[in-house]
Amino acid sequence: GLLEATARLLAPWMTARGLLKPGESGLAVLVTAENAAVHARTVQASFESAGWRVALEVLPAGEPTKRLEIISGLYDRLVDLQADRRTLIVAVGGGVIGDAAGFLAATYTRGLPFLQVPTTLLADVDSSVGGKVGVNHPRAKNLIGAFHQPIGVVIDTAALRTLPDREYRAGLAEVVKYGVILDAEFFDWQAREQSALNSRDPAALRHAIARSCRLKGGVVEQDEYERTGLRAVLNYG
Repeated sequence: GLLEATARLLAPWMTARGLLKPGESGLAVLVTAENAAVHARTVQASFESAGWRVALEVLPAGEPTKRLEIISGLYDRLVDLQADRRTLIVAVGGGVIGDAAGFLAATYTRGLPFLQVPTTLLADVDSSVGGKVGVNHPRAKNLIGAFHQPIGVVIDTAALRTLPDREYRAGLAEVVKYGVILDAEFFDWQAREQSALNSRDPAALRHAIARSCRLKGGVVEQDEYERTGLRAVLNYG
């Protein structure tokens, strides 16, 4: 329901901002990883039911996907699709896919609209918020990148049911970190609700994700381009 509503609302929203022509059927290019393809197909069906033309690109899972060679192949695919500045890039997956698809959106024709659909808890509360996108250089992680804010982030906690326990706990660690760094009351709430969080209770997850995003968003709003040093607080800086 959430995805279908988003897909229906996006076309008029983009039209009002000159990103689509009135009555035009939008083209959405979905970028996902093999381990998130089941979620990407759900997103694809939602967009197609809302009248979008959809192309699905499935990349290998894991950090090696964040390479210029992979992005170059996606550039070729966008050329084949005759993509232009009205084409919507949709990232469906974890942080690697968000970074790679976001970098694709930031650099093709000097910038395409970009929608984040994170499918891991860590991506929900961290990489999908803040606008940092990029790929790795052989000598350094995330050395090649840009600041490119998504037009929206759609988070469906149902996707977290399929997460392996290790990945889920990695996301929980990030949630705990926000409480320790920025919000003692939120940290106390986590301690009280640890059983619900560990069992992936939907209501507890909604609160934890929403509060984490608000905390990170508040820092990003003050230091979006990492010029004042404030944003380093998110890394215990």
